[in-house]
Amino acid sequence: MILASKPGYDHVRRYYDTTNKCYSAKILPREFYVTNRSEMITTVLGSCVSACIYDAERNCGGMNHFMLPGADQQDSSARYGLFAMESLINEILKQGCRKENLRAKLFGGGQIIAKMTDIGQKNISFAKNFLFAEGIPLESADLGLSFPRKVNFFPVTGKVFVKRLQTVKNTTIEDREIQYMQKLANENISGDIDLF
Repeated sequence: MILASKPGYDHVRRYYDTTNKCYSAKILPREFYVTNRSEMITTVLGSCVSACIYDAERNCGGMNHFMLPGADQQDSSARYGLFAMESLINEILKQGCRKENLRAKLFGGGQIIAKMTDIGQKNISFAKNFLFAEGIPLESADLGLSFPRKVNFFPVTGKVFVKRLQTVKNTTIEDREIQYMQKLANENISGDIDLF
């Protein structure tokens, strides 16, 4: 069952999650989603990082999903951490939240492909430094190591459930990671990033 999208998020797939008994918004790389509804935001991460940021006093928050740290001045895309973080926070503040009440949780940055440079560590460093510079407390994190994660975030309460996918029966996540990195390589990304 699909629920009508929130304005501005028509591209985000939303459905009823029977396990958690709530509506869920599934975000992919380059996407973010903000809500003040009692719903879940979910994603699966490899070397990407997701920030879950919320204001518990206003019962509102959101999640992003980015692949690369920093930003390309020619590209305002949520694939870059800087744009993804700024966009997420700005949308949360537009909902009436206050910056001094924001709290963050970080997930991802795993090195799931042994032959790939550790872009996950660069993403982790970027996200932590960004939060520190913005004065947003990091409440908790599950970062690094060598496995993908499924993240379920409930912005109204700030609760997050993470499942480490240590034994994956197929190569879907690794294949998706390789395809995404190849797509980025073909888009002429500038900067000091090694793409296997």
